[in-house]
Amino acid sequence: MKLPNGFASRRDFLFETGQGMAGLGLACLLNQDTARAAGCQNTEAVTSPHTPKPAHFAPRAKRVISIFLNGGLSQMDSFDPKPALDKYAGQPLAGKGDIVVRQGHPGPLMPSPFKFSRHGQSGLPVSEIFPNIAKHADSLAVIRSLKGRSNDHVMAAYELASGTIRMGAPSVGAWVAYGLGSENQNLPGFVVLYDARGGPFGGPSNWSAGYMPAAYQGTIFRSAGDPIFDLKPPKGIAPEQMKARLDLLDELNELDLKKNPGNSELAARISAYELAFRMQGCAPDAVNVESESEPTKQLYGLDNPITAPFGRQCLIARRLAERGVRFVQLYHGGIGNQNTDTWDAHGDVKENHTQHAAESDHPIAGLLSDLKARGLFDDTLVICHSEFGRMPISQRGLGRDHNPGAQSIWMAGAKIRGGQTIGESDEFGYMAEQQVVNVHDLHATILHLLGMDHTKLTYFYQGRNMRLTDVYGVPIPQIAKG
Repeated sequence: MKLPNGFASRRDFLFETGQGMAGLGLACLLNQDTARAAGCQNTEAVTSPHTPKPAHFAPRAKRVISIFLNGGLSQMDSFDPKPALDKYAGQPLAGKGDIVVRQGHPGPLMPSPFKFSRHGQSGLPVSEIFPNIAKHADSLAVIRSLKGRSNDHVMAAYELASGTIRMGAPSVGAWVAYGLGSENQNLPGFVVLYDARGGPFGGPSNWSAGYMPAAYQGTIFRSAGDPIFDLKPPKGIAPEQMKARLDLLDELNELDLKKNPGNSELAARISAYELAFRMQGCAPDAVNVESESEPTKQLYGLDNPITAPFGRQCLIARRLAERGVRFVQLYHGGIGNQNTDTWDAHGDVKENHTQHAAESDHPIAGLLSDLKARGLFDDTLVICHSEFGRMPISQRGLGRDHNPGAQSIWMAGAKIRGGQTIGESDEFGYMAEQQVVNVHDLHATILHLLGMDHTKLTYFYQGRNMRLTDVYGVPIPQIAKG
């Protein structure tokens, strides 16, 4: 159906009206957006959004593996021991102002059901639920003072993913793919592996490209079966036939792109088709953990039904990292059954965290050991975090409610000095108190380790140079300085 005067689309109408002047103006604006998005000083289009781009300065990390413990890891039951909870057990949490809980039923102060011990030469305290990660204590930099803005799962997850509690902003993985491109033109720059029980709170918006071209969004790889849905050609279609079809599609898209210069969505679509064809040969091999040696499989816990699911994800993450993928996002815990399938310990923190630590501790430790053995640890940044921490008071007797006021996370690799703690929460673990770190600081630190100045990594959108860190953020000095 054509528009009045024979125009096929609104775009044609804009290009033809006013004797073409509107079209020239629109093309100019679109070309400027493309140039700004590419970090270029001219209006020449970038060949591919995945083309490697130089960092702002010498990087310490070439890639990131981000481990997200979906549901909310309890800081005082993992990496931030609080003796005061034992001393004042059963008493109300007083002197902290209004205590805001998410699901009600606030109880008194509750000690951790887990024992802590010191590990490594540094004496880093780690809970007994992470005995294997504890063996890497001298490689971990534990941040005990990360503070978020929301006690809602979805909004808190969005903040950790994109720096804002609202959906629609590009995720940190998308910013990294946009800023640095991919080292492997046959694989995406940003890959997501989520729990077989379900995705994280907030779903695909956690790895969205937001207002950037779609080429920078995370690509979901499954840890079992075909890594990507519909990646293989239909039965009966020979590779030569598929290539011929894609070549024809490419020619048609190129003609359309010449007719509509500066259309970044169309350029991204062309690039996606080309990448998809190349991935048909590379992606299956990247997730083929069966080709690994038996000792390697055991290192990740693939010989144990409890650790095997997440162990497979961690092993695939290593295989992707060594193949040049810039950002690999792992999720442990899926929202199939919120009470048992995530770290959301409202009912019984001991039961919940014992289960999920048993599933993830061995694989995460295996990943760290494997990266070290293969010479990848020093130029790979590994992060482990949740959307928020948990309350020091009990909920329904044995559980803990959401707490954005204090969270403990750790970072390793990238020549970070391990065996250290950064910042402190108060005596109960309720609120970050010393050297408070916000999410913008965390993101600025990640970009810094990758050789990018967070104030210079911008994307022009709605009349403004947008940043992952908005107008905030300071790299954490103890990590940024090595």
